[in-house]
Amino acid sequence: MLNQRLSQKLLQKLSPQQIQLMKLLQIPTDQLEQRIKEELEANPALEEAAEFEAPEDDLFSNEDNNSEEDELSDNGEELDLSEYLDDDYPDYKTQGDSYNPDDEEDNRTIPVAVSESFHENLLRQLGMVHLDENRRAIAKQIIGSIDDDGYLRREIPAIIDDLAFSQNIIAEEEEVMELLDVVQGFDPPGVGARDLKECLLLQLERKMHTKTVNLAITVVEEYFDEFTKKHYEKLGKHLKLEDDKLKVVIDEILKCNPKPGNTGKSDSSLFNRYIIPDFTIVNNNGELELKLNSRNAPELHISHEFREMMQHYKAGDKKDKKQKEAMVFIKQKLDSAKWFIDAIRQRQHTLYNTMLHIMQHQYEFFLTGDEMNMKPMILKDIAELTGLDISTISRVANSKFVSTEFGTFPLKFFFSESLTTDSGEEVSTREVKKLLDEMINAEDKKNPLSDQELTDMMKEKGYNIARRTVAKYREQLDIPVARLRKEL
Repeated sequence: MLNQRLSQKLLQKLSPQQIQLMKLLQIPTDQLEQRIKEELEANPALEEAAEFEAPEDDLFSNEDNNSEEDELSDNGEELDLSEYLDDDYPDYKTQGDSYNPDDEEDNRTIPVAVSESFHENLLRQLGMVHLDENRRAIAKQIIGSIDDDGYLRREIPAIIDDLAFSQNIIAEEEEVMELLDVVQGFDPPGVGARDLKECLLLQLERKMHTKTVNLAITVVEEYFDEFTKKHYEKLGKHLKLEDDKLKVVIDEILKCNPKPGNTGKSDSSLFNRYIIPDFTIVNNNGELELKLNSRNAPELHISHEFREMMQHYKAGDKKDKKQKEAMVFIKQKLDSAKWFIDAIRQRQHTLYNTMLHIMQHQYEFFLTGDEMNMKPMILKDIAELTGLDISTISRVANSKFVSTEFGTFPLKFFFSESLTTDSGEEVSTREVKKLLDEMINAEDKKNPLSDQELTDMMKEKGYNIARRTVAKYREQLDIPVARLRKEL
């Protein structure tokens, strides 16, 4: 039986323009230029201005913000062409207050790494080895299976299957192993190892076989478990060495690179990515000044040619079907260009406003660079200060960087939970981690501090935290347990 009934639903839908803004907010400065280029190529109504002087308050005026929704509204079927024909229609400039005409020209460029990548280096070395076509293909497959750390973590049978399915090459395990041996002879030493033990042995075997090196090889080959767990007393007994001589052998092993692929020359991943800060904070005689990076944000405006085309169609007395279709097409492109320009402007305004409140909240840190001056701050705090949604603050904080006199920091660095001291004062968990790191750095490495000892020391300083919390913070700082921090 069919029934009819009325129901009310409250749905929140994002407009295409809001979605576009959200996507633009997530893009870091070093990728914004490419996104703008894509839009310029897709929309002929959008142009990059050669020279234009924008009003000083063009980017951050309250009037612009309040009328944002009006500016982005669609005029529907009725074509109101006047807004596109006004000669004073703003040629928006994306830099706003952050623009400095005296900036060097190279401020608008992205640094490009021209060095040879890790895998390109291996393939170049392979080109110097005399191999037939079939064996060269197998060697290339091995190189392609090596990860960015320099390890071959893919099993040999899996590589054989890859060769069969992708290249129709039937290879025997013995042949693959022979060619792996060839690749393991390439630079950097240790490349192509299947685990840390093999990686260390490959590097030690290349060294001149002095007594110390031979002992180091023995340690890795026969006592690797004791070495990794730092059971130095057992090692000393096995090798019949005093602590001072054992230390020389251990130091020889520690000279090896545990990640031979990560040599600083690899651009096959993001290891060589240049960081272009989105903001700069300058200390001007004790007063902090925030600047929004103008790099990679070209000056954009509406195409004069499209305006003239709209003027031409509007001036016509009678419009046939093709002319009306042309007018609709032109209007769509003009709307799209206007929406994109407004979205860029709103992006810059949102970035600036968010970073301004972060700077004001962490003012003491930006003045001193001391993490002990960091205040507790979560996304909700900045959202309330800016009047923006938490998800918007999260998008701004993600993958954005700020340059200061103390270094360049990701915005996520400034967010941390709070912890209450014995005196009732709220401090940032980052302050606690900083203190923990200093304690561990100052410890006697022959007798490193246990988590319980660190907890007791924290309590003496007024930080009443549990041992498991100390262990959690230590792990977040990527610091091993006391036994693994022990040195001879």
